[in-house]
Amino acid sequence: MSETVLELQGVAKTYLKGTPGEVRVLSALDLTVARGEVVALVAPSGAGKSTLLHIAGLLDTADAGTVAIGGKVMTGLSDRARTAARRNEVGFIYQFHHLLPEFSAEENIVLPQLANGVGQTEAGMRARDLLDRVGVGHRAAHRPAELSGGEQQRVAFCRALANQPKLLLADEPTGNLDPATADQVFDTLMGLVRDTGLSALIATHNMELAARMDRVLRLEAGHLA
Repeated sequence: MSETVLELQGVAKTYLKGTPGEVRVLSALDLTVARGEVVALVAPSGAGKSTLLHIAGLLDTADAGTVAIGGKVMTGLSDRARTAARRNEVGFIYQFHHLLPEFSAEENIVLPQLANGVGQTEAGMRARDLLDRVGVGHRAAHRPAELSGGEQQRVAFCRALANQPKLLLADEPTGNLDPATADQVFDTLMGLVRDTGLSALIATHNMELAARMDRVLRLEAGHLA
């Protein structure tokens, strides 16, 4: 039986709770992602997929239900413990790369490792290895403004994997790229995930990309189908 890396049970989230404008985004939602599994999350705009990713990644808290990563229940942890779990267990990728503009590609990957107690030499070696894997090792010393959109997003992928997380969460990771570049960058992402044995939950509007993942979940009216 496959190990479950991410498990959500009975997760609910409502915004503006108790007001006339109350919006129920998630309702008694259950979700599991197995070790090594890549799951597509498809939803209309405003349906709550970003909220779901934020709760799964411990950036937000649910009104009800539990979140477990790697078999450990994260619900109810202190802020410090949640931060440590997020740093060690989860990698995030967004539609925009959010790289630090004053640092080189390599430095952007080294910094989260240093924050996690890794030594400078080891962090630099891992950064260069990751950059080589995604085909931009020759751009390691360049700052984000000197990189193309596709190169910037590849660096963002490497940063997300810097601390060797169990779980990768991606919110429209190719949504800011032209179709040809998006396809190439998605291939790179899938190669990285498969090579490292990561579990991934990837939100996308692109049904062609979704169909290339192991499983497709649709979020509608607060529920998954």
